[in-house]
Amino acid sequence: MGEYFVKRPLNRPPIHPGEILREDVLHSLGMSVSEAARQLCISRQQLHRILACTHPITPQMALRIGKFAGNGPGLWLRMQQNYDIWHAERQMKEELSKIKTVSKEGNELRIS
Repeated sequence: MGEYFVKRPLNRPPIHPGEILREDVLHSLGMSVSEAARQLCISRQQLHRILACTHPITPQMALRIGKFAGNGPGLWLRMQQNYDIWHAERQMKEELSKIKTVSKEGNELRIS
């Protein structure tokens, strides 16, 4: 399974990695949640929460899923990060608009 790079900003929310795991990985393997949980060495409940997109992919879980799917942890962490940032940007939109960007040009700081 190859990686896709998405240019920001997205007008729609990124897909939660649990949905990818549920709809693409487990579905294509024809594997039950119970069997996948056994192979990942986690509880069914823990896997159900991820597949229901109510819990994030942690670095430890990314290591497990990356090993299981054969594509490494980075892909799963990047999907989770994109999902989290997209939602956080919308939740913090008003607060972020009040923060000025500071940059340094030469020896001077510039605020825009």
